[in-house]
Amino acid sequence: MKKAEFDICVVGGGAAGLVVAAGGASLGAKVALVEKGKMGGDCLHYGCVPSKTLLHSAKVAHTMRSAEQFAIPAFSPNADISAVMERVAAVIKQIEPHDSPERFRELGVDVILGSGEFTGPNSFSVNGSSITAKHFVIATGSRAAVPTIEGINQIPYLTNEQLFELREPVPSLIVIGGGPIGIEMAQAFARLGSKVSVIQRGQQILPREDADMADVVADQLRRDGVALLTGHNPLRVQGTAGDIQLSTKDSDGNDKIITATHLLVAAGRRPNIENLGLESAGVEIKNGRIVTDARLRTSNKRIYAAGDVVGGPMFTHIAEHHAGVVLRNTIFRLPAKVEQKVIPWATFSDPELARVGLSETEARQQNIPHMTYAFPFQDMDRARADGATDGFAKIITNPKGKLLGAAIVGSHAGELIHEYVLAIAKGMKAAELSSVIHIYPTLAQINRRVADARMKEGLTPNAKKWIKRLFRLQGN
Repeated sequence: MKKAEFDICVVGGGAAGLVVAAGGASLGAKVALVEKGKMGGDCLHYGCVPSKTLLHSAKVAHTMRSAEQFAIPAFSPNADISAVMERVAAVIKQIEPHDSPERFRELGVDVILGSGEFTGPNSFSVNGSSITAKHFVIATGSRAAVPTIEGINQIPYLTNEQLFELREPVPSLIVIGGGPIGIEMAQAFARLGSKVSVIQRGQQILPREDADMADVVADQLRRDGVALLTGHNPLRVQGTAGDIQLSTKDSDGNDKIITATHLLVAAGRRPNIENLGLESAGVEIKNGRIVTDARLRTSNKRIYAAGDVVGGPMFTHIAEHHAGVVLRNTIFRLPAKVEQKVIPWATFSDPELARVGLSETEARQQNIPHMTYAFPFQDMDRARADGATDGFAKIITNPKGKLLGAAIVGSHAGELIHEYVLAIAKGMKAAELSSVIHIYPTLAQINRRVADARMKEGLTPNAKKWIKRLFRLQGN
């Protein structure tokens, strides 16, 4: 058989594909990278970067309106969506050079811009040329899933791919979907002056989280003016640009019509696997995703898949983790496997909600022996100083105190969760966090305080009695 032209051929220039390409080239591999759209993928252009930029502008507007709580005269700004979105675009442009074809070519990657498909188990055709490689990596990402709703294809709706192109006022917005994307964007537009309604089929927003954690976010959204219509099934949509009507039915069978100028669909993601010639490559597909083993190999062991395209948790940090697994397998020929248990994530609402490991709900559903401990932000001195007392931290341990999971809802939860990520990954007990010095006054102290709750549980009246007797203590 003819010698393969490349060591690795990556199909898709999003988070997973870029890390594989850059990492492979830096290690001395000959790498080809094929991208049919924009380098940087969904995260840079339609996801993480623009959404967090928009959220920050919205938080600034909210802080201005609520400044009186900090003894500063409040001011209600008239947010200009066009100007805010121009700032979003400017931030994207600042980051774009890092993911550009020029930079990757400087790294030694053969960047090929164009659409292609597999023509066999070891060949990929793009722009009329055939590429052969020892290994292929499918990293084509995902796109917004559009639910089956009568009339949805006859009206102008937005997904995350069009949202940040808006340069017009958004007086009112319907958001279909109460997951992280829907909730983040609902809060952002509400704080920028839009009247927002969230339609969620289930009875709870952020359904992957414990209800008591999600309720903290829901309460703030309502204070921001967001109408949360949980238990509502969207049935029909009609209208024209600027005048959209959505018909729903709630869990009690009642009909409701919601009107708005704009509609955002944020009802999940769907892997991009069409028109890739996967059948010709011998790559199995099941339930709309590429089937992979624990090493991210497809049914064709020379072809790997990484990032959103394999389904599961669709986060940029997971895509980057996948890329590392692929590199260890393809370059170093190590049987590296995907991490399945210690997977952190965050919803960047205000307050933020972050989690890693087992949730309290999951522990109950799986009948796993566990203990739960919590500590509120309102009892943290720094939280009081910052005026950020909403929320709490929660840990899940086994009966011996080993950490199984942790969740935080509150200010900077996405940053604070990483102490638990490390602790759970290393198999630590709550007592080990309790014994570590945490700087005062910081929000991070809540991680020690919730671990302290586990320690204090062991100080029963009988235990205290024996301590007094053993060490001849004189207190009451």
